[in-house]
Amino acid sequence: MTSSSSGPSNPPAVASPSASILLISPSNEILLLRRVKKSSSFALAHVFPGGHIDAEDGPLPPQGDVRLHEDSPSYRMGAVRECFEESGILLARSRENPSTLLQLSEEERDAGRQAIHSKKVAFQNWVRSQGGIPDVDSLYPFTRWLTPANIPKRYSTQMYLYFLPLAQKDVPQTLHIPTSDGGIEHTEAEFLPAEEWLSRAQADSIILFPPQFFLLSLVAAFLKAPVDKENLTTKTLQSQRDALLEFVESGNPPWGEKCISPWPLKKEGKRLVMGLDDPGPELEGTGRKGDSERVIWAQFKGNEGSSGLQVGWRREVTSEGVNEEGSQEYIEARKKERENDEQDRAVERALRGNKENL
Repeated sequence: MTSSSSGPSNPPAVASPSASILLISPSNEILLLRRVKKSSSFALAHVFPGGHIDAEDGPLPPQGDVRLHEDSPSYRMGAVRECFEESGILLARSRENPSTLLQLSEEERDAGRQAIHSKKVAFQNWVRSQGGIPDVDSLYPFTRWLTPANIPKRYSTQMYLYFLPLAQKDVPQTLHIPTSDGGIEHTEAEFLPAEEWLSRAQADSIILFPPQFFLLSLVAAFLKAPVDKENLTTKTLQSQRDALLEFVESGNPPWGEKCISPWPLKKEGKRLVMGLDDPGPELEGTGRKGDSERVIWAQFKGNEGSSGLQVGWRREVTSEGVNEEGSQEYIEARKKERENDEQDRAVERALRGNKENL
């Protein structure tokens, strides 16, 4: 990854709308899926369930409209649909009893999953035919990520939290067991404590990209794995969830409204220290902000992903610290650089036109 301030000769690639879910199990573990080797993006990496927003998920504002980068029913529907396609876990309420999740047999879920993935039936129509309603209202927005401007393949990804119900005697736990999609996009699906996923990434036994590592780091501070799992009570689990939600609603802006487009703040050895305060080129001048207090270290290895991931406080790596004015100065500087790039391109076009007329 390189900074867009190095002078890209072309405008940023269009950021494709997508959505992902940090799916939290009844024991407060996080679901990650391992991408297949042939994947065009994030190959072999562990990711949250999610993907592109399809037309069937609902309408979205056009490219160039800043509202395209805001939480909406279409992003929520896409997140729930992708979660089902990729993990087999259906986040839908029973129409007869909206207080409970829809309970279907493994065979019914597998058949529906295959039909939806092959486009034989629309997700919403299938859920409706099974007596359910997609549970989009239980999603909690938890940051948006815009791929840096210099990356050829870009996304505008709305992240969500979703808490599966705590253990209930009348709800089969098989409803919450993830499975791969048969190798179409993923080969593994597993719930583990956030701390365990982070440890595996730091040991280079799995590949995580900065957004996943960063969000897992935030969640791990609240959803702590117990020393004695057998003595983990429902009360403790719920208190962990309450504390996490309180954190999500805190900050300026709250975490549900932060938009983050990582940028290289400095280099330390082979690792980049990336700032997280920039909302991305699509949102310049809108007042949207990222996280001005934290940074993330990463060493990028091309198609092999990233390693050396670490989250820390920005004040510890730069004299700029968390000063909001400093962050704004950076954003204004980047904006000026892009304006200069556009002026240079305009001059080049004019020169080409003059040559063609000679």
